[in-house]
Amino acid sequence: MENLERIVKAHPFAAGLSPEHLSVLACCARNVRRQPGEFLLKEGSDAGRFYLVRKGRLALEVHVPGRGAIQVESVGPGGVVGFSWLFPEHRWTLDARAIDTLIALEFDATCLLPKMEADPALGYALTKPLLKELYQRLCQVRLGRLDVYGPGSKLPGGAVP
Repeated sequence: MENLERIVKAHPFAAGLSPEHLSVLACCARNVRRQPGEFLLKEGSDAGRFYLVRKGRLALEVHVPGRGAIQVESVGPGGVVGFSWLFPEHRWTLDARAIDTLIALEFDATCLLPKMEADPALGYALTKPLLKELYQRLCQVRLGRLDVYGPGSKLPGGAVP
């Protein structure tokens, strides 16, 4: 387990976690690998885990009727994938497909959630970096909308932003 703790500790997500919290996190982790084109998660399936990307890149895709899969974002080394495990329904809302060979840490929510419930300090320590990642993604979405709806652009239906 010490080797897995070392790997977890090396990921930016773990910065600031205590040795005790790192140990708990590592107990719920395993290494996973996906080849280019393979899915890490599929929209609508059970979201019982989350991932810390170590190497490679993932395309986050949304299926659009009549158009197929549309890439909305990519996540590379140091990134976090999968937030749906935290929220009831626990279903993925998009697909994540390996762009190139992907190596990631997978964390089992059925292992981790009870530990977070039993130890509020652990829950808080793990929620902080998750919220930071969500906030950064929200900022990216805002900037992306500015690019799409910049000067001279029109919203669907012809409205001007």
